[in-house]
Amino acid sequence: MSDATKDEGRPGDGTRAVRAGLPEPVKHEPTLPGPVFAAHFHLPGEVTGPYAYGRDDNPTWTLLERAIGELEAPGREDVETLVFASGMAAISAVLFSQLRAGDAVVLPSDGYQVLPLVRAQLEAYGIEVRTAPTGGDAQLEALDGARLLWIESPSNPGLDVCDIRRLVAAAHAGGTLVAVDNTLATPLGQRPLELGADFSVASGTKQLTGHGDVLLGYVAGRDAEAMAAVRRWRKIAGAIAGPMEAWLAHRSIATLQLRVDRQNATALRVAEALRQRPEVSGLRYPGLPDDPSHKTASQQMSRYGCVVSFTLPTRERAERFLEALRLVEDATSFGGVRSTAERRRRWGGDAVPEGFIRMSVGAEDPGDLIADLMRALDETAD
Repeated sequence: MSDATKDEGRPGDGTRAVRAGLPEPVKHEPTLPGPVFAAHFHLPGEVTGPYAYGRDDNPTWTLLERAIGELEAPGREDVETLVFASGMAAISAVLFSQLRAGDAVVLPSDGYQVLPLVRAQLEAYGIEVRTAPTGGDAQLEALDGARLLWIESPSNPGLDVCDIRRLVAAAHAGGTLVAVDNTLATPLGQRPLELGADFSVASGTKQLTGHGDVLLGYVAGRDAEAMAAVRRWRKIAGAIAGPMEAWLAHRSIATLQLRVDRQNATALRVAEALRQRPEVSGLRYPGLPDDPSHKTASQQMSRYGCVVSFTLPTRERAERFLEALRLVEDATSFGGVRSTAERRRRWGGDAVPEGFIRMSVGAEDPGDLIADLMRALDETAD
């Protein structure tokens, strides 16, 4: 695993997270200004300057976008970041701003469970959609002539990993743009733009903000023309972040490295404990040395994420297990400081077994959390 905190000439991850996006200090002013609630701004004469109307830009967005950009692409001045109302708003902005009728796009067949809805909408617009699984770099076989490749690595919820550098090189050789969903890894776990991708896209709802109280998304990109199209889509669709949400997100980034390191370390211990249980099958966590994705993940990730997936023998056993947990909430989403878990098949969109559980490891004491999991497994044994 590479050490992102020791990149030559760069501050460590904790330093960057704590200071990301802060304005220059001004005497008697707050270090992080409060949210700017404004639908319009004073604008006499000709339209000049950054702030005219609240759907186009907001000073609170500017600071957050700067912060995320500093995490996604440290030291890069040519990267632009745009925040959105949700992760799906960010995903939609890239897809619908870059694709036209007659284009082809390659999506993961094992990605986020809303992607089938996205596929239907793309096809309704006359866009060809090809799919392939994340594992084994299978998307390579579907690239020929595609306008855009969409990568989700690690995949959600199966936690497969692909070789992003390899896929980017093949895509760019054929003139294909590449977007990477970086939600599960966070920019402290993986930096897609440094791996060659054109876009890094994520839901800030998850571990980036980490408290389960903000819906947010973002797109970071290297190409000015492509990002101008993304910005135009945001203006047209109006899928903008509220200033309060943007401010909460920026405030939360200060603790990102603390949360990520704690949650990732505990996730590994949880995976190691679950591996000892005979009723658990299909255990996946990229940080486990024997995980099928570990070798590839270790070459491109500095942290392996807070999500562990595994399968219990039946739907009934999984539901009893979830009900028996005391420190783990039965809820969707992931990345929060409070551990959650859910039986993913209840949503109907994931091709996983009925007893498949996606667990998001929080910031509880590892011993307490593992004890709760083991107790719940013991009490619900058949």
